[in-house]
Amino acid sequence: MRESWELLTAGSPDADRTVLLLPGGANAARSFNLVMADPALSGVRLVATTLPGMAGAPVSEDVSIPALSRRAGELAKAHGCDVVVGFSHGATVALDMVLSGHFQGPVVLLGISLTTGDEARFFRVVVRASQKVGNWPMAALFRLMPMMAKSAKTPELHKKELIEDFKQNRASDAVLVCGEYLDYIAEDRDFAAQLAASGNPVWVVHAEKGDGGLTDAERATLQAAPNVTLVTIPGSVFLLPDEAPQKTAAVIASALSQAS
Repeated sequence: MRESWELLTAGSPDADRTVLLLPGGANAARSFNLVMADPALSGVRLVATTLPGMAGAPVSEDVSIPALSRRAGELAKAHGCDVVVGFSHGATVALDMVLSGHFQGPVVLLGISLTTGDEARFFRVVVRASQKVGNWPMAALFRLMPMMAKSAKTPELHKKELIEDFKQNRASDAVLVCGEYLDYIAEDRDFAAQLAASGNPVWVVHAEKGDGGLTDAERATLQAAPNVTLVTIPGSVFLLPDEAPQKTAAVIASALSQAS
């Protein structure tokens, strides 16, 4: 029986610095494999976790963003993490960790959606339709995801692992988890302004195309914040940790340099 919050670790337990890595929707902890192996992070303790309901990890608890944030904060504390990194859904968990006070160090938010409009319309339609008519729209999406992974610009072995993990997802769990996620980013809150006011060192990373983006207002707010660094990765990239691991690792190294 698999457990929620499965861990994948790399680096010495005695390392001076530790990073918590939270993967995106439908992904497992090993989606960060290439990032964890990058020389820019040598000597760093890296702890990746599969979030409940993702890649076959069971849903055994509340999977709302605040609840996941609280549990991830406990995990970060237990492992003495200096930096938290999240991709997509994991980035939203990391966002809430900052805003709720569950983590007070530097954070890296990869491909984050701060509002409903930032998230892909097709994905939103699939989730909301699945909540109304049953899980079959989400199940259909999961049948398409291995094809998406096959086109990813990543080594063949890693691509094979991505496909295996995508196939482990259960539509019923994904509808529950993704519904909570969409409810969270639909809240009447100015997440960009709250990040700017948090005081935490924050890196917000997007590709030029492929992984969503920011509204003009969000971008202006974040650009004006002294604690926020915006990073744009050239080209079209959908899976940042998998397709741009070197650039992702470089941003994490920058965040580590700001850890107290």
